[in-house]
Amino acid sequence: MSEHTESNPKKDALSYAVTLSVLLVLTIITVGASYLDFGSGNVVIALVIATIKASLVGLIFMHLLHDKPIDGLVLVAGFLLLSLFLGFCFIDIDSRGDLQPANVKAPVVVPAKPAAPAAPAAKHE
Repeated sequence: MSEHTESNPKKDALSYAVTLSVLLVLTIITVGASYLDFGSGNVVIALVIATIKASLVGLIFMHLLHDKPIDGLVLVAGFLLLSLFLGFCFIDIDSRGDLQPANVKAPVVVPAKPAAPAAPAAKHE
């Protein structure tokens, strides 16, 4: 069983409020970065910000900051495996050449027919 220690509720509330503020600021930064074109760096920036946010949630809200070190090690190992798997995906995408099959022909562009001249309007007497 784990030991339960008494904590100061005001200190915990302040810690949660600061964490909430940081998470909201990071969310605003993520949205702002999505409107800027960094090329392929957009994915890297979004993943770094998401990793920071997930770490904050794990450390503060899941109480890994004051828990046994092995629990933090499990969290870090999970992030390392995630980055390893994503790295393999990026390597696989970069190793591919043209993704179009060789036997696919380009579409034929057919010019549009000119519109028929309008019929003269009938006279009403």
